[in-house]
Order: sequence, then structure tokens, then C-alpha cells
Amino acid sequence: MKKNSNNGKKNGMRLGINGLGRIGKLTLWHHIARKYFGEIVINVGRNVGTSLADLGHYLERDSTYGSLGAYLYGHKIHKVIQDIDETTGTMIVDGVRVKVLRRFRDPKDIDWQEHNVRLVVDTTGHFLDPTVPFDDPKGSVRGHLEGGARNVIVSAPFKIKDESKSMPDDAVTTVMGINENDFNPLVHRIVSNASCTTTCLAHMMKPLLDFFGPQRILTASMATIHAVTGSQEVLDRLPKSGASDLRKNRSIMNNIILTSTGAAKALTLVIPEMKQIGFIAESVRIPNSTGSLIILVVNLQEEPSGESIRREVINTVYREASARDSRGYLHYTEEQNVSSDIIGLPRAGAIIEGHETHTRTAEVSIDLKKVCKVGEQSSLSRSSNSAQDMIRIAITQAVIYGWYDNELGSYVNMLGDRTVSVAETM
Repeated sequence: MKKNSNNGKKNGMRLGINGLGRIGKLTLWHHIARKYFGEIVINVGRNVGTSLADLGHYLERDSTYGSLGAYLYGHKIHKVIQDIDETTGTMIVDGVRVKVLRRFRDPKDIDWQEHNVRLVVDTTGHFLDPTVPFDDPKGSVRGHLEGGARNVIVSAPFKIKDESKSMPDDAVTTVMGINENDFNPLVHRIVSNASCTTTCLAHMMKPLLDFFGPQRILTASMATIHAVTGSQEVLDRLPKSGASDLRKNRSIMNNIILTSTGAAKALTLVIPEMKQIGFIAESVRIPNSTGSLIILVVNLQEEPSGESIRREVINTVYREASARDSRGYLHYTEEQNVSSDIIGLPRAGAIIEGHETHTRTAEVSIDLKKVCKVGEQSSLSRSSNSAQDMIRIAITQAVIYGWYDNELGSYVNMLGDRTVSVAETM
């Protein structure tokens, strides 16, 4: 695979973006700044406001990250959207031509071939099952391929609804800096960029796996303290028919809401060694626009002849892993951060808060008689009351904190890297 390029247009190559929600809009921002693609074609699938100018108004402003002009030029801010043409559905955004499609919402009806788009990023969050045929009445990610795209990148984890079906051979899940080379341009047509949480979690677990190995990591668990997403309610609403999770209809402005995350399942797709480790993942939504946190707890087996696992050992693992990461996907800091400090931090999949790393070691007693087979064998040669039936194992529990900007700073910037890396194989 060719090396990832950060800047410079690729001979006018066009990028398609399906959907213009949080991730779609910020993906456009990223590529306008990056200037890799010569033109961007956005499919919205419907009219917006009263004219194309209203869509431009939406693109130019953001309640979390400020204005597009400030994002691009800082204190030298100036108007960056010009030449809005209602007839052609085009505008010039900081020198990049952007065409807006407003007719179709089903991917198979979007004529990407007509617009010479071969690479599409689907940010809608609706078409996540790669086993669904292109002509499904509710739409399918494969519709983009039918419409002329060669590759599709999905900005969310795959969700295969029919559990009897396996992942298609032409679909793959990757996280940049972890398993990006699992993408084979000769085989894969559909790529999931996983989720913001899986991205952070993968960059937190990989250094530990590389240093300790999966055999010494006995169990692990995580909880993400996650900012609000667009699927949550501003005010309480009546649940839809058949709704089982009543908390999803409660106001995120006024509540801390317990919810679920598929990060544990998705993690095994990008780090197969995680299948050897007992792992639990939970999620809590909080009234915060962006800036999220993973609290990772791992139980590590001590080695009698080795160095005891202390806080500094864990921090050194991350400090050195961060130093080796030339692209900055893993950051290590000993500053005392709050969530707003990490908003917009470029390409930081995970920001390890070393100041708050904690460890505690204790000995655990195990009764061999209660362990399958081992206890049966030991009882043949020893009395049932033998003290030799008990062993003591030293286990260290480590608590590690990892920040991530679940929108622009972490996820969208790394999605942009994935998009360019796929484009360079085309």
C-alpha cells in the first residue's frame, strides 16, 4: 500500500460524501482543509431550507467548533464559501468545488458514475449491514457500488442484523494505526472505519498487548463517558411503538444516561488477540457536545521474577508507544486535562492521561480443588485438606484514562486519513 499523503490534489479526483449530519459536515471540513481531492460531491437527498444558500449557511457555522473560516485560517478568518449556484447545485468552498445532490436518499439511486465519483464516504449511519443486497427496499451500502462507486467507507461499525450471516469477503473493519493494512484494495470494496470509541479503545489496548502479551492480561473492562450524539433527544419524548430502552427518549440536556456500546465486539475485528481476553464495555452519555473519556481497567498477572507492575511501568508503556507513533494517533500527557482541552486535537485516537494512571497489586487465593481437572488430579495424590491445594497469585489492577474528541479531532481526522489511504490505491 502506498504511503498516506497529507496534502496536494490528486489530479482532480472526486470524493463523494453521503449524508451531511455531524460526521458528514465535519468530513467536508476536513477535506476542504486538506485539499487532497479536487472536487467533493455531497448527497443530501432532499432540499435544505429555502435555497442552496441555506445549506451553505449550515456548512459555514458550527456550534461546537466555531466557523469554517476560523477552522481554516484562525485569526485571519475570512468568508470561505462563494459562488453559490442554485441551478447547478454547486459552490466554491475555499477554492474547492462542491456539488450538492438533492434528489435521492437510497444509495442505489445516486448516480455516482455520472459525477465521476469512485470513492464514497457514507456518514448517514443508516446503511451498516454489508450483507444486505443493493436493491433492498430500505436501502443498502451496496447501493453505492451499484451507482458506480468502486469503494465505500462507512463512518460507523458494521451491524449485521441476521446473525446466521457472516462478514462478506469484500468487507473489512479497520482502525488507522492498528490494522489499516488489513484493507486489501484487490479484495475489499466496503470498509468500516469502526467508531470513535473503538478507535480510542484500540489505541489504549494495543500498547498493553504488545508489552504484556494477551496471556498476562486476565480480564479488561471499559466505560466510556461519552458526549451527546445526534440520535438523542433534546427534550423528553414519547417512546415509539416497540421501544425497549426508555432512556433513549429522555432529555440529554438534563440527564446522565446509561446506554450500550458495541466497542468490545468491534475491537475483536481490529485486534483479534482480544478474543483471548474476557472483556466488558459499557457507555454513559453526558450533556456535553463533544470530548469523551474511556476509563479502562485491566487485570494483569504478575511474574514472580519480573519487575512489579506499577503506575510508572504502565505510563512508560504508553509514553514509549506514543513516541514511536510518528502520525500522532496515540498521545501521552501528564498534564491535568478537562474534556474541553482535547477538542479538535488533530488525529489523536487516544490521549492517555498519565497523571491519573493507578495500579494496585494483591494476591489472589485459588483453590485447586475447585478448578476443573486440576483439582481432580491434585486430590488423587493429596488429602482433601492439604494446604498444597491452595495457590496464591499476584495480580495487578491498572486503571487508565484515555480522552478522545469523538467528532472532529479524533474520529473525523482519522476517517480522513483512511479515506486518503484508500484513494491512493485506486
